[in-house]
Amino acid sequence: MRRYLSARALVLHLALVAWLAGCTAADWWQVGRAVHGNQLSYLYAIEWPLLAVLGVLGWYALLHLERPSEDELEGRRAYEAEMRAAAQAAREAHRTEEDPALAAYNDHLAQLTRQPKRRLFGH
Repeated sequence: MRRYLSARALVLHLALVAWLAGCTAADWWQVGRAVHGNQLSYLYAIEWPLLAVLGVLGWYALLHLERPSEDELEGRRAYEAEMRAAAQAAREAHRTEEDPALAAYNDHLAQLTRQPKRRLFGH
């Protein structure tokens, strides 16, 4: 029940009410235009209820979105650290003798990435 009465949930409820009211008003307007002869408005009269359904689905998804627990976050960090270590080990295993010119160029690129970025606009 706490899920439906939190501050975030109340904002989502208000957003859903506004969304549904807007879709209903737009649909009513398009039906009126279609009745008066605008053939394209029949398509829009079908589109607005579909957008209202999408809004309800989005509201439901956002309302039931749960934050990961600390155990899940710790597991993710451990997995990412393991993957970084495996990638580093693979790079070390496949390291070969590097051409001196290529090594100098790579050192230059690494130096450029460490420097602060210059603004390229507003001179």
